[in-house]
Amino acid sequence: MRVGFVGAGRMGAPMVARLAGAGHEVRALGRSADARAGVAELGATPVGTLGEAADGADAVVLCVFTDDQVREVCAAESFGDATLIVHTTGNPETVTAVAARGTRVVDAPVSGGPHDIARGSLTVFLGGADADVAVAREVLRAYADPILHVGPLGSGQRVKLVNNALFAAQIGLVADAVRLGAELGLPEDALLAALPHASGNSRALAGIAAKGSVAEFRSSVGEFLRKDVTVARALAETLGADLGLLSAPIDAGVTRL
Repeated sequence: MRVGFVGAGRMGAPMVARLAGAGHEVRALGRSADARAGVAELGATPVGTLGEAADGADAVVLCVFTDDQVREVCAAESFGDATLIVHTTGNPETVTAVAARGTRVVDAPVSGGPHDIARGSLTVFLGGADADVAVAREVLRAYADPILHVGPLGSGQRVKLVNNALFAAQIGLVADAVRLGAELGLPEDALLAALPHASGNSRALAGIAAKGSVAEFRSSVGEFLRKDVTVARALAETLGADLGLLSAPIDAGVTRL
């Protein structure tokens, strides 16, 4: 397939490499000479404009950081018959607004990091029409497994936001567990070496243990998690939803990041 790509950064670069390695014809945006050289090293064709990335593409992958960046990109370019695959975690209303302009869109927020992309095991939540999701799967299988179609457009974002609220709450619980351990005379490193082997384990605990401390883990995920939890809180408030028991541990896990 011919795939356009926008956002070949920390997460996007290994995606581009996997797409090129899978035999797709990838044209990735690089706005500077250095960025274009980096794209070429990944095995893709570097282009200097959004129009060049989208021209004749079967799909365009968008891997930028914020809703505002998604809106900026989508306001600047028509994607024709290409299916737009939006990896950015954000408000479901953003992809709905893009689709209202006549663009075929799949929201495809991810769970995992560059190491998961490199080994083809990134988790992706898809929201969109069946035909558009089918196109997205052909692209995403280069670097994602599982690929989960969770409902109509916007559903992927909703699942990801619930996931990140739960993840943030788990971080808060682990932080309090470490605090309790210290009060009981247990060093943090000893506790984190033991707990992942017991019934209290979770993805959050495993990630914290791998980093060696709550503080180190927070420094690595704080920027992303703060953004996503802010969106989740705003969406819940807009829809009149209640975070319930998640609220207090979320505060412990995020507000002190």
